[in-house]
Amino acid sequence: MKINGIAHVALTVSRFEECIPFYESLMEFLGLTKVFKGDDFLYYVGGRTAIAIQRGDEQYKEEKFIQTRVGLHHVCLRARCREDVDAVHEFLVKNHAAIIHPPKEGPWAPGYYSFLFEDPDGIRLEINHVPGKGLLEAGENFNPGPDYK
Repeated sequence: MKINGIAHVALTVSRFEECIPFYESLMEFLGLTKVFKGDDFLYYVGGRTAIAIQRGDEQYKEEKFIQTRVGLHHVCLRARCREDVDAVHEFLVKNHAAIIHPPKEGPWAPGYYSFLFEDPDGIRLEINHVPGKGLLEAGENFNPGPDYK
């Protein structure tokens, strides 16, 4: 058997009303299609994946995402080329998103190019491009390096 990718990622947010406009504009810019929007749930599909945003329980409404807690570290979406990475970065800068680092090359794979940003809850997201087969090229090794946190 060989897995066929990740079917969907579901993110729970504490500030649903702030996060929904952020994700709607981002997902539409990325070319994903909205297939459901309800009072507590938003779902987009495209690019062989899906992303869901759901309202968190009321008891957690004051909490923000902490990247080094148990659970999700970040979500990375793969772009088809470096220019797409730059275009999403420019879009998010114009929309006042919290940019953690601008597009730059990283040590994780040959040609790895990415930027890191946060949604209104502080959930970390990344857009990257890796040319060719990335780490599947013969002899390549993963090296998270000191910047991985």
